[in-house]
Amino acid sequence: MFVQEYAGKLARMASDFVDLQWGITIQSLVNVAPRARGRLLDVGCGDKPYEEIFRPFVTEYLGIEHEATFNATSAQNYRKKPDHYYDGRRLPFEDGSFDTVLNVQVLEHTPHPGLLVREMSRVLKPGGLLILTAPFEFRLHEEPHDFFRYTPHGLSALCSEAGLEVVFTEQQGDLTTVIGHKINGYLALRVARLQSVAQSVGKLGHESVDAPKVRWWTLPIVAPTMASIALGARMFEKVFHDPQNALGFLIVAMKVR
Repeated sequence: MFVQEYAGKLARMASDFVDLQWGITIQSLVNVAPRARGRLLDVGCGDKPYEEIFRPFVTEYLGIEHEATFNATSAQNYRKKPDHYYDGRRLPFEDGSFDTVLNVQVLEHTPHPGLLVREMSRVLKPGGLLILTAPFEFRLHEEPHDFFRYTPHGLSALCSEAGLEVVFTEQQGDLTTVIGHKINGYLALRVARLQSVAQSVGKLGHESVDAPKVRWWTLPIVAPTMASIALGARMFEKVFHDPQNALGFLIVAMKVR
């Protein structure tokens, strides 16, 4: 049992290292987590993978999911579940119920992003914070529920229309990590077909449970190649930073009205 658990942790660590988008997103959330406070609502929470990051800074952590969409994903089989479900339109909470709202890589999956941002603003207390990440350059995923990609200017406009003022913006990755992530994604998902392996260690929770058969015979070549690409991309990003290409953006927005 111990060996199996240890092997699972090693597999997860290796997966997190080569998955540039995930690793960068997690580091961004770790950095911004101390801004969270009071009651926190995680909108589009899946199996709550970010709870451990934010728990030390909030008094309550609640997660909510779109019921129909969640039941079609692999996350439904995980140990952690959402605390609430909703119909995708109105969050089932009174105005001003939360001090912090968290929304991680969800906004691209709603056909009505303005409505969702307004709903998250509605349930925030005055002065409350929305912590949101959204992709800018990313593969098609969770199809057919993949609608948009976002610039920081687009996110700011959505927030402004909802009575929120962006007080912090962080670029996630740049050209080198975009290229590295796309190549590693292709190697992992198209060449080696590691979807089921990723889901077994808690990744790709919002993807379908129907995964192709793993091509184990490709791993002696694919695994070291992906590790080298991830390492090179991280090193190049530090030396040759590009401010006009990104995997995505993180914003913190305050409710001002």
